[in-house]
Amino acid sequence: MKKKDNLALVLLILTFQFSIGMFAQEDQKPVFITVTTLHRNQDTDSKDWKQTEQEYFDKVTSKNDLIIGSEILNHYYTENSSEVLLVSVFKTWEDIEKANDVSDELIKKGWPDEKIRKDFFDKYNTYYSKMHSDEIYSSIAGSKEFKPTSKEPMVVYIRKSQMSLNGQGKGMKEYNEKVTMNNPYIKGYYPNRHAWGADSRDFLETYYYDSLSDLEKSSDKQDELIKTAWPKEDDRKVFFDGLNKAFTGIHGDFIYHNEPTLSK
Repeated sequence: MKKKDNLALVLLILTFQFSIGMFAQEDQKPVFITVTTLHRNQDTDSKDWKQTEQEYFDKVTSKNDLIIGSEILNHYYTENSSEVLLVSVFKTWEDIEKANDVSDELIKKGWPDEKIRKDFFDKYNTYYSKMHSDEIYSSIAGSKEFKPTSKEPMVVYIRKSQMSLNGQGKGMKEYNEKVTMNNPYIKGYYPNRHAWGADSRDFLETYYYDSLSDLEKSSDKQDELIKTAWPKEDDRKVFFDGLNKAFTGIHGDFIYHNEPTLSK
């Protein structure tokens, strides 16, 4: 029995050739990120929900070696307060499907009694509506990795931009090296692009902050770092004109908070 039917058993074989100059940088093998968007049943108790997810995490996710990273992100400032994102990271595309089989075995070990197992997942399913959506992304070289040490939830800001797919645009690597990596308020940064899902134009940037106030301070620091990196206004304009050609100019902003004890 699976915790959730989050991916089709047969996944499409895709290639991830990406020629836009803005991403030209050293070879780095991508990892693959699955994002399942679920919707919380608002009539259920949040404490009970957390305990149930914790039990599943302790018995399954934390022990599945094919899942090299995972997060559960709860709504903070998004258009839908019921949103819960289940995020898992895998080394290879093939590991996504293999991990489901490993999880099945861990589920049987975690709840060896069939009735108890059924009761647990019946309860689990009451916390969510039947509607969900799935996306898979591939990582882009240039992340700012970190290991969280705080037991308090972190603020996770996701910027979803729309790529123009016109083969133009350059400068993302330079921008991140000069700005993102030098911004002390950004604890972690993970850029990802569409691999499988509804919109091939999706480009996601995920930022980790200690607090909402740090997110706001980060914006001011960003402006300062930009002026330091490109002190002449004409040079700034030329650079950002080139960078912006890679995108349509349309983006969405989403703010979540993670659950530290459910993080891998």
